[in-house]
Amino acid sequence: MIRTLIIDDEPLAAGVVEEYLTSFPQFEVLGTCHNGFQGLKTIQELKPDLIFLDVQMPKITGFEMLELVDDPPAVIFTTAFDEYAVKAFDAKAIDYLLKPFSTERFSQAIDRFLDQRSAGQSTDESETITALAEKSSRLVVRVKNEIKVIATSEVIYFEAQDDYVAIHTKDGKYLKKLTMKSLEASLSESPFVRCHRSYMVNMDQISKIEPYEKDHYILKLKNGETIPVSKSGYSRLRQVLGI
Repeated sequence: MIRTLIIDDEPLAAGVVEEYLTSFPQFEVLGTCHNGFQGLKTIQELKPDLIFLDVQMPKITGFEMLELVDDPPAVIFTTAFDEYAVKAFDAKAIDYLLKPFSTERFSQAIDRFLDQRSAGQSTDESETITALAEKSSRLVVRVKNEIKVIATSEVIYFEAQDDYVAIHTKDGKYLKKLTMKSLEASLSESPFVRCHRSYMVNMDQISKIEPYEKDHYILKLKNGETIPVSKSGYSRLRQVLGI
């Protein structure tokens, strides 16, 4: 049996997916979740093979929920908004069903999933999903058994730490499993600049730039901390600051 979970804040839409799945006896519906927090908890507990996931949901979006899943299952997105399609396919989603969808279109998505499953293709694309998640003004992190939503405006700087990125805020430091490269891509339209291989700083938090040694500088932040600046990072800073 293929263990399947439906995550959608609209009961009617979730019911349509469950009804369509009755035509495919090899699929076992484990349940229905109506928000991202409930979906995250259920995925961790039940380990489904496939999820049908809405994008726009209360509290956290479908993309943000996927960022928090350590070993994400295969995903078929179901949403009424077509603007997320490119991101979904780039994130290696199995398919993208635009509501309302027909039984024929649903069957195509199921066939696509079964084909990939038979071919043994990996659907573990959490890093890609993170990089291509909707560009927004917030980040979601796991803190023990809770989920914390951090506004990017509250972030002082990001610091690479092995397979994680440390998010430094005035309230403390939080760890999120992703790379600086993917983070930089998701924040490309924000006030953050990569000043060093291991650091990305909020421009609004810079107090001054001081020379440190030949071709290197340090940033002094408004909270008193200092951040190293590489030669290429200094060029980026000059370009952004217009100096």
